[in-house]
Amino acid sequence: MSQKSTARAAVVDALRVRFGDRLSTGQSQREQHGHGESWHAPALPDAVVMVESTEEVAEVVSLCARHRVPVIPFGAGTSLEGHLQAIEGGISIDLSSMRAVLAVNADDFDCRVQAGISHRELNDYLHDTGLFFPVDPGAGASIGGMTATRASGTNAVRYGTMRENVMSLTYVDAHGNIVNTGSRAKKSSAGYDLTHLLVGSEGTLGVITEVGLRLHGLPEAIRSAVVDFPSVDEAVRTVIETIQMGLPMARIELVDHQYMAAINDYSKLDYPVRDTLFLEFHGTEQSVEEQVALFGDIAAEHGAGEMLSAKFEEDRQRLWRARHDAYFAITARYPGKLAMTTDACVPISKLGEIVSYVREAMQDSRFEPAVIGHVGDGNFHMIFCIDPENADELAEAQRCNAMLVEKTLELGGTCTGEHGVGLGKLKYLRREHGDAAVDTMRVIKRALDPHDIMNPGKTVAI
Repeated sequence: MSQKSTARAAVVDALRVRFGDRLSTGQSQREQHGHGESWHAPALPDAVVMVESTEEVAEVVSLCARHRVPVIPFGAGTSLEGHLQAIEGGISIDLSSMRAVLAVNADDFDCRVQAGISHRELNDYLHDTGLFFPVDPGAGASIGGMTATRASGTNAVRYGTMRENVMSLTYVDAHGNIVNTGSRAKKSSAGYDLTHLLVGSEGTLGVITEVGLRLHGLPEAIRSAVVDFPSVDEAVRTVIETIQMGLPMARIELVDHQYMAAINDYSKLDYPVRDTLFLEFHGTEQSVEEQVALFGDIAAEHGAGEMLSAKFEEDRQRLWRARHDAYFAITARYPGKLAMTTDACVPISKLGEIVSYVREAMQDSRFEPAVIGHVGDGNFHMIFCIDPENADELAEAQRCNAMLVEKTLELGGTCTGEHGVGLGKLKYLRREHGDAAVDTMRVIKRALDPHDIMNPGKTVAI
């Protein structure tokens, strides 16, 4: 047995003594924890340990650090860029049992939660407080995973991303130390901002166990709407003018005409097959009425069709059904295929240009150049439905993805707006940030994780 294998066996044996049946080396558990929802090939950990507290996480990491065994944090398993693959083996630390709401400070609009709770569970808990947590990336993502990937969602245009909504956190570093960052104060100029160094670090600098979050008041009134346009350019111009006028939009989602055709087929709807915006307005009853009317006037100047709106919750949900069904509508066209989902983000004014470029460049591709996105901040998504065992399909999807990213960077954008780097976007980091910036990231990684045990091979290559 090699020295590495001996060390890992020793760690697994010690964890079994400490955690009993909360430590698993079973094939099914390891397979479940060896991938997320991405197309990347699974890479299984040597074992999975179910933890219930920050102190238990510290115990696991301390043991792994002594034996230089990799550690991979696991929340809800919804990662899209290969963050969960244990490419060097090691121990998967499953935080899904850590779901407690530790404190809600309603007067100060903040709360503190354990990392395993999902954003939906948190909002269910907050239901009777008059407050809510706005960041909603979809699926059942955990707060810890959302923090680690600097996630975003449909209402970032109004409420921001995880970067703006994380106030403080607790994490376990690569040596097994418990570190508390930030405070409940609304601002601070005291020392390095360790909180936001960890936000977006993807488990490569520490295991996030608790998060302090900003909360927001539930709006008095909510109105949803949908309106179609003759082109993406006209939809984008409408959004830009709306933002320039200071209209406080809560959500602005673009669903292009190819997606709309798929949605109509899948959901048995009859929306116009045109480039379409799905909208949400928050405020008082009077302000929402004014927002809807003003947006309608701006949209009409750009050739928009009839704007449909909904006031009551059931009607709003029905209207938004098309947007929520978009992923399933595209994948349903390709039964048996695996979805390679990619995201990128450009300045809002460049969104029409990138969509036109993608459509033109992919005319002869086997994949549909269908685009969906958070048009309010320039973030957009594409899905390539592939058979991972088909080398030609995989190569074509990767070529299309690379083409999309290169054009995005040329337009002043980023290779990922909310999914994170993981394995999938690692090769674009130097192209986006340059050698000096990436080398600085590597210096930080080496300083905080000298033996590269924290989710190795992700975010920054060492």
